[in-house]
Amino acid sequence: MAETDRHLDRRLEQAIRDLLQRRAATASICPSDAAREVYEGDGDGWRALMDPARRAAWRLVEAGEVEVTKAGRPVTEAEARGPLRIRRAAPGPTDSA
Repeated sequence: MAETDRHLDRRLEQAIRDLLQRRAATASICPSDAAREVYEGDGDGWRALMDPARRAAWRLVEAGEVEVTKAGRPVTEAEARGPLRIRRAAPGPTDSA
């Protein structure tokens, strides 16, 4: 993977984190929000970043940071078709020691 690709991946991951941080705890974003945030040009060139934005979301799912949802329900990458949303991962169980 080229350094520019890694840099783009990191920027998209951070854009997802930043966008979610700026919204209510229960809010979600569209992968296109991250693509638009990272795109540095005019027009609709951000569309070329949609696949990389989705891949960034799945990496964050693997890290336990976010969930990808469809119709408000978490989906796996294999189930993901059509319009998707990204939200903060649900908090895991806590120790009650």
